[in-house]
Amino acid sequence: MLTINLVINNKANEIRPMFRRLAEIAERTGCAVILIGHLNKAAGGQSAYRGLGSIDFRAAARSVLLIGRVKREPNVRVIVHDKSSLAPEGKPITFCLDPETGFSWIGEYDITADELLSGAGGNTATKTEQAERLILDLLADGKELASEDLVKAAAEVGISERTVQNAKRNMGGVLGARRVGGQWYNFIKKKQPPEPAS
Repeated sequence: MLTINLVINNKANEIRPMFRRLAEIAERTGCAVILIGHLNKAAGGQSAYRGLGSIDFRAAARSVLLIGRVKREPNVRVIVHDKSSLAPEGKPITFCLDPETGFSWIGEYDITADELLSGAGGNTATKTEQAERLILDLLADGKELASEDLVKAAAEVGISERTVQNAKRNMGGVLGARRVGGQWYNFIKKKQPPEPAS
């Protein structure tokens, strides 16, 4: 692996020739060129305009990944595919930087690049919390619903099946499940009356 540190200014007429040279090297050697950049501190705005320097950096790249912190979960970072010219964008994925256990992958996460950069997820309910509330609402008053119907209802409000499964795990103490034929049904467990004092 060859690492080259470049100091690049914001002038497009100087950036484009440099990118042409990098592209020639990549084509000749078959290597991938990875540029690491930083974001400006301006809050809000679209992710495409948050990079330091010229927008030409983003324009020249075939794939752009953003890494950001989840405000509600300080040890969690999300990698969001913000641009992909050659393939469909990948789903956001999280990893944990725990002071005791170190690095570990967590899995997919429901967030957009703009939400991650704006911190919107920090002041509102997470997708998992939204899924938990939805499940409680759908199963209120003793109702039972097929698991696939819960997934469909969640999809209609932009919550993924994986997030529904995470919410169900979190709700293990209150959420029950039973199999009827080939179908699983969910329900809210009834509270047990307290045992009489002896």
